[in-house]
Amino acid sequence: MMIFEMTRNDFLLTTAGVALCLGVIMWLIGVIVLVSRVLGGEIKRIAEQTARLAQKGIAEEVAGLIGNASGLIESLNQLVRTAAGIGVFLIIAGMLMIAAAFGLAFQIQ
Repeated sequence: MMIFEMTRNDFLLTTAGVALCLGVIMWLIGVIVLVSRVLGGEIKRIAEQTARLAQKGIAEEVAGLIGNASGLIESLNQLVRTAAGIGVFLIIAGMLMIAAAFGLAFQIQ
């Protein structure tokens, strides 16, 4: 039977390595979320089509169409704000994990 022994420095180094990896992964996911969701072309295309639909509704004096188009635009704006918030949160959390990893690494003697 093999007994696994770990010194304090080994434990700190392992914990710092895991925190660094998780921090980098969280940071990358945050950047990907910001780039893909906030700057994504699909949301812009939907917003453009909704604006055209609203203009057509105004030209043809269709009140229901205008109301629905304005609700859709508001929902799209909320979607973009939510995606941006999630992306920024992941980036900040990733940077904090990286900072914690460096803090643990500096504790090694």
